[in-house]
Amino acid sequence: MRSQYRLGIDAGGTFTDFILADKTGGTQIFKVLSTPTEPTKAIRNGLALIAEETGLSAEDIVSNSDLCINGTTVGLNALITHTGAKTALIATKGHQDSIEIRLGHKEDGYRYDPDYPPATMLVPRHLRRGVSERVISDGSVKTPLNEEEVRDACRYFLSEGVESVAISFVWSVLHPEHENRAAEIVREMMPDVRLTIGSQLYPQVREYTRTSTSIVNAYLAPILQRYVEAIDAYFRELGSKHPVRYFQSNGGLALGKVVSDQSVYAINSGPASAPQAALEVAKPWGDKNIITCDMGGTSFDITLTKNGKANVNKNIDFLRYRIGIPMIQVETLGAGGGSIGWIDEMGLMQMGPQSAGSEPGPACYGQGGERPTTTDANLVLGYLNADGLVGGRLPLDVDKARSAIRTHLADPLGISVEKAAYGMFTIVNNNMVNAIRRVSVERGYDPRDFVLMGAGGATGAHITALAREMGISKVLINKLASGLCAYGQIISDVKYNYMAPAPIRLQGAEAAKTLDGLFNGLEGRGRSDLAGDGFGDDDISISRTLDMRYVGQVHECTVEIGPFEVTEETLGDIKAAFHARHKELYTYDEPHNSVEVVNVESAITGHVAKPDRMHIAAGNGAESARKGHRDMVFNADGVPQQTPVYDGSALGAGDTLQGPAVIEEVTTTIVVEPGWTVNLHETGTYVLTADAKASESVAAKKLVEA
Repeated sequence: MRSQYRLGIDAGGTFTDFILADKTGGTQIFKVLSTPTEPTKAIRNGLALIAEETGLSAEDIVSNSDLCINGTTVGLNALITHTGAKTALIATKGHQDSIEIRLGHKEDGYRYDPDYPPATMLVPRHLRRGVSERVISDGSVKTPLNEEEVRDACRYFLSEGVESVAISFVWSVLHPEHENRAAEIVREMMPDVRLTIGSQLYPQVREYTRTSTSIVNAYLAPILQRYVEAIDAYFRELGSKHPVRYFQSNGGLALGKVVSDQSVYAINSGPASAPQAALEVAKPWGDKNIITCDMGGTSFDITLTKNGKANVNKNIDFLRYRIGIPMIQVETLGAGGGSIGWIDEMGLMQMGPQSAGSEPGPACYGQGGERPTTTDANLVLGYLNADGLVGGRLPLDVDKARSAIRTHLADPLGISVEKAAYGMFTIVNNNMVNAIRRVSVERGYDPRDFVLMGAGGATGAHITALAREMGISKVLINKLASGLCAYGQIISDVKYNYMAPAPIRLQGAEAAKTLDGLFNGLEGRGRSDLAGDGFGDDDISISRTLDMRYVGQVHECTVEIGPFEVTEETLGDIKAAFHARHKELYTYDEPHNSVEVVNVESAITGHVAKPDRMHIAAGNGAESARKGHRDMVFNADGVPQQTPVYDGSALGAGDTLQGPAVIEEVTTTIVVEPGWTVNLHETGTYVLTADAKASESVAAKKLVEA
């Protein structure tokens, strides 16, 4: 760290988290309610809270911070709610409907479902204009660009009040001149619109993916531009000496201009920082296989790292829109603290995906919410302290929680409020377990080989139940868990991805020379960009990937290689890496078959100095931190049992306790079910381990079920 402080801000759907680190290794977490209709208001409120609790003014913090980092759900929320900019598309004539044709099929899982509705088009049909031009697969021009048709399209877009335009032509990655000339005309005739050029944003082979990615970017660009401008202006007012960084879906930081120009990279920026944070928290134990669960007020996000590397997806359908750029794989479902309980037409209890969010929030918040939520259930079960969340700043009303559960669930089902609450707890846990299985079991990973990492303010109440169900015997929860993604931001690096098409068969000196030239060109751009951002050569690292396939295959797989010189000799190493990756993914390889490259990509990382890890003093024994008992329910019979409650702030390094118990931290509550032991490590991480008999019982149960 170059300055006194580093500030990370993660704006979620219900809470906005703040992590403030200083040079001495001190790290503090703060939470305020999010303000979805005015995102910058939550940042002001958070800085006011920090000032109140630390005595440091917002100006003191910001002007003495080497990095102020913001992860935002603004783009994600706009895509979910379809509240992005009014967007138009200019495409090669005859291809303007490719985003509706969608390669001729629906998303995986619904491909053969005739009742599954079509996706909402971000660009309506009348705003998709085809123009005469055609480049063929060798990069030569078959039909010149008809510039007058581009002008006609602009005149129509102006009359329709279009805010953003995407341009995507067939094979433009091999001959971008047509797109560039069309862009010049758009800028000339529509100087106020945001413009996305497909061959610049996503210079990769695959026309549908490139067009869809460009449209999503154009749809979000004005929203992100306004957000970035507001945030940057606010921090400049506070005396910031360095530009605000924004977290991207690829797991790295970027300047505001990059984020507003390449808004598609900011879609899932919040949870994308979780793997980096999880690896840092788990470092003292050498754990590199980690499943991170982040349960907030609105959603439940899962990420997975295997051997220290996070899963990265490309060319995926995200919220029903094909996006090509690399994104940290985040499995998300509507299972947060605000998930609403309801009864379906068959009389069965369900949880979510509808959420009460922060406005009005769960019934127990007393802000007008009347439907029963996960938070209401946890309060009725005794897991949460009625004195309130966030250190008592958000008091909870038990009577309103019980009333909501009784009215909407318990009475209609003819059961007690406690049984209904435990049913809600169990159902939302099952929903989360199924999501964990999607990122682990369904991808060939045994979850029992992983550590479960708790993140998010609501996860601690469910974490031992989730681990029990998955057969996982070790859980890690840091004192900063409720702001783990914000913590991940302040320890992350600046990262940019550079791409190029490379339709090359992998053989011969000429192919090697071409690939080496492409990589060197991309990495030269990256080094130049990072140098302009203040990074020296010693602070920069490079990773390379290639999209490869056997000749004759339709789909390719992504293969990572080192930043070595590509020669005719090292082509053999690249082929071997492809064969190994193909076998890992599909259980077989074909060493006798020819291999071809489709696209290449270089990720250029500028490494920033990390703040020191948290360190806490030795404890005086867990009993000294016991603050009382509370009735809690741990099984379906709904019968409560007296359970000890511990003050997390009074626990120190080495303190150990047995479940059942509850540990109350300022911003999260950890429910320790019977059969678990907890030890607090000096780095501020609670290590929860399942007792041997309990683990054997769970494993036996799983074996029987299998």
